[in-house]
Amino acid sequence: MFKTAVEDLLNTALDERKDLFLINLTINEANHIKIIIDGDHGVLVEDCMFVSRAIEHNLDREAQDFSLEVMSSGATSPLVNKRQYKKNLDRTLEVKTTSENFEGVLTEVSESSIVLEWKAREPKPVGKGKVTVKKQANIVYEKIVEAKVMIKF
Repeated sequence: MFKTAVEDLLNTALDERKDLFLINLTINEANHIKIIIDGDHGVLVEDCMFVSRAIEHNLDREAQDFSLEVMSSGATSPLVNKRQYKKNLDRTLEVKTTSENFEGVLTEVSESSIVLEWKAREPKPVGKGKVTVKKQANIVYEKIVEAKVMIKF
């Protein structure tokens, strides 16, 4: 009952703010509500406050004791929602699949897959030495075990 009320209030808030989306919602036995959100254009403190108020102001503390925490998905958190890939176009990702690992720039995002590009040094086809070649991998979402944005300074 309590969880359903929280989910309904959260869905109403996210319907009002179409640029925000849910990453995770947990409610433990002590009614500690933890919500992690992300946004198509990032998440500001004001966005977290908006979601927090939408829930907190519509729950009765007299009927149910609870604590509420609303936060944005961290910069080093794995990507879990397809919308997160779109907002990270042209950034370097580290992607672990069921069979291999890739690190490259996210150049395309579709409904079913992503495309990473990177440069590699390979032996010349003829003669000695190495040549830089452009590589590309088309990775379907189902094969992605974990994907993270590589933070570069």
